[in-house]
Amino acid sequence: MNALKHVDNHMDVLITDLQKLIQQPSVSAKNEGIEECAKLVKSLLESSGLKSEILRLKKGVAPIVFAEIKSKSNPHKTLMFYNHYDVQPAEPFDLWNDPPFSGIRKGNKIFGRGSTDDKGELITRIKAVEACLATTGDVPCNIKFLIEGEEETGSTHIEEYLKKYKKKFSNDGVIWEFGYVDAKNRPIIGLGMKGLLYVELSVKESIRDAHSSLAVLIKNPAWRLIEAVNTLRNSDGKILIKDWYKEVSPLSKNDLKIIQKEPFDENVFKKEFGIKSFVGNKRGLNAKKALVGEATCNIAGFVSGYTGDGAKTVLPGSALVKIDFRLIPNMDPKKQVIRLKNHLKSKGFSEVKIKIYHGEAAARTNSSNPFVSQVKSAADQIFGNSILNVSNAGTGPMYSFVDILKSPCVSIGSTYMFSRIHSPNEFARIDLLKKTTKCICLIMENFGKN
Repeated sequence: MNALKHVDNHMDVLITDLQKLIQQPSVSAKNEGIEECAKLVKSLLESSGLKSEILRLKKGVAPIVFAEIKSKSNPHKTLMFYNHYDVQPAEPFDLWNDPPFSGIRKGNKIFGRGSTDDKGELITRIKAVEACLATTGDVPCNIKFLIEGEEETGSTHIEEYLKKYKKKFSNDGVIWEFGYVDAKNRPIIGLGMKGLLYVELSVKESIRDAHSSLAVLIKNPAWRLIEAVNTLRNSDGKILIKDWYKEVSPLSKNDLKIIQKEPFDENVFKKEFGIKSFVGNKRGLNAKKALVGEATCNIAGFVSGYTGDGAKTVLPGSALVKIDFRLIPNMDPKKQVIRLKNHLKSKGFSEVKIKIYHGEAAARTNSSNPFVSQVKSAADQIFGNSILNVSNAGTGPMYSFVDILKSPCVSIGSTYMFSRIHSPNEFARIDLLKKTTKCICLIMENFGKN
């Protein structure tokens, strides 16, 4: 396939364009550089031969960059690439070895916020289409790009976008915005994502902080909140809220077969994070099943009183905790919120205020879908071997695509599993960028043929 040679011969352009993307900050949490980055992405798409446009909902909502090109040889099949151009905040800046938006190259790595998540992944899709057009003047199937600017803040408006532009976004399959590559350079082909419910619980006891000697009279809201949070799950990670798992179905036999085949090096994983054991002392198959199919209740942050250097004998007036629940298929975020509220009330914590930030249902593509084998065949050819994964442990708006567009979604990409995404010194590996770009070329060809 001439497109693969074109990728080999034009990696310098891919690297330069990725560096341009990294050098343009696009932090959705701060609304920093969003408009500028959307315009840059549109420009890169057009220079690669795709007709593109910027779609909007209303003022203050990050725009979507949309692009498409119709196939002359196969105009009856449409493959969509879903990506995002926004990135996580770069803080803490002092932990970066180089400026976070430098896009600096060091050997086989390109460093910078968004180098993998998700600008590195996006560039592999764009350059794969460019390679096909440059070598054949055509693409193996119709291609569409949907590139949003709010993924890192929960894709708040993606459902609204999908409904408004449903006809424009219609497709026969979606290549998701990322895909992991494991420690042995094998791509993990993801068939689903967990859902998410993100909440803030807070307790206010007094109008101001007080001297800690008054703790004999004034209730400490931090203790109260700790007591409330402690009722949510046990030490093994099981969530104790009534009916939390009511609608959940067990993993299918086929899912279990795939999970059993998935390689997972516990020692490498533990070494990478500097830990000695897993929650509930899970091992082997149970650890793998947990990543794929267990719900979580995680404390993302707890704030109360004085947390600076040294000692300050203070009795805080308020306390808050941020919690994210990972949801599994058939868990409805709206129902789970009601169950959480009922739980706290029934346990005597009616004074705990609940703020809902985000809710997203889980989604999975059936492993027997032909789209899955088309992607795996391409990955095996380029990488030598690939691994099917029933569901990623993380969350994205996949359910909205499945529910509204009726699209099967598959994750495949270049993100090395220890590439420090969402952390200082995030990097992309150039060798994996090249392989993934080639893999996308073959996926388009396989998809068009079938």
